[in-house]
Amino acid sequence: MVSVSPASGPSAAQDLQVVHDALAEAHRSEWAAVVATTARLTGDLDLAEECAQEAFTRAVDLWPRRGIPDRPGAWLTTVAANRARDVLRRESALRRRLPLLVREDVPDDGASWHSDDRLRLIFTCCHPALAREAQVALTLRLVCGVSTADIAAAFLVGESAMAARVTRAKRKIATARIPFRVPDARELPERVGVVCDVLYLVFTVGHAPPSGDAVVRTDLVEEAIALTRMLRGLLPADRSVAGLLALMLLIDARRDTRDALLADQDRARWDRALIDEGLALLATASAGAVDRFAISAAIAAVHAQAPTWADTDWTRIADLYRLLAHAWPSPVVALNGAVAVGMRDGPAAGLAAVDAVGGDPALARYPYLPAARAAFLMDLGRWSEAADAYAEAARLAGSEAERQRLRDQTAQARSRV
Repeated sequence: MVSVSPASGPSAAQDLQVVHDALAEAHRSEWAAVVATTARLTGDLDLAEECAQEAFTRAVDLWPRRGIPDRPGAWLTTVAANRARDVLRRESALRRRLPLLVREDVPDDGASWHSDDRLRLIFTCCHPALAREAQVALTLRLVCGVSTADIAAAFLVGESAMAARVTRAKRKIATARIPFRVPDARELPERVGVVCDVLYLVFTVGHAPPSGDAVVRTDLVEEAIALTRMLRGLLPADRSVAGLLALMLLIDARRDTRDALLADQDRARWDRALIDEGLALLATASAGAVDRFAISAAIAAVHAQAPTWADTDWTRIADLYRLLAHAWPSPVVALNGAVAVGMRDGPAAGLAAVDAVGGDPALARYPYLPAARAAFLMDLGRWSEAADAYAEAARLAGSEAERQRLRDQTAQARSRV
């Protein structure tokens, strides 16, 4: 145990910070395992989430007085599981009439926080019987521990509407008798694609948070990477999983410099070990027909291998975006491809390309559309128009950090008028 004194004064404040940091780390690394193991034991997602929350609440109360457990995950899982058993005993008659998860017969061997439970949870959340929005929302809520308010902000819907969506999805899992298990070898190839899609969306929400003050939601990024690594261990020959993990690692290698634009980032601070691992995975993912994850990872690899911004191979990136547009047609891919054209052919060509794709209604509230226009307008010396475009991007930006950066760029453009 790490001893934490309840006494007042500077040492107590320092100790409380240690507890706060330990709780934050436990929530980041253990939330999914606590929920997943409790769900396996109880067959009830609502009860599992409730008991996991109660376990963390008890930790807030007890750890400052008793010390931080040597194995926080085990402590939290035990508390949650014991609470769940108490509830089940007290409400056994009622709960016998409720639909429960279909569970595997997995013995409780004491290692109840085993990582296999996290895989069971994510495959349950990503079951094809659920709509994509429900899959992502459930994964964010149950696997990543994201608040309903933050999920609602990511989906641009009200908090009550998102809470109802999550509740309906949980109910469907129970009533449709969706099994709480990892699919067998026959089912896995069909099921893994959906899980990859959802994990990529979780990573994206963490990498570019739609709200709040954080530049990066480290908890979401690391949870998405950890779960993708688990999938990689389960399916070492799957090129799609390799491509997804490569993409995540190549992007996450730049995490420490995310407070600056890519052009301004100090590349000496990029994580070379992650880049090397990502490049090796990309080689595996590209050994045959490539999918959107491999192509996206190849784009990230071009950036990772360029010694400076000026050395970026924009011809290669523009070609890769053309391939990606065929593999994964989307307005955002089209916009990124237009930006690559501008970087290759000059700001006038870039502005024309961005304007050609900018009429898509799906981009109407996408802040990077006016931001891309603004950057090309700046290069063309059209300062007033650039300032207006940056101001529009700032109004649309979700996170405070992104809004402030765009406000600064607005001011810079206006100073040139």
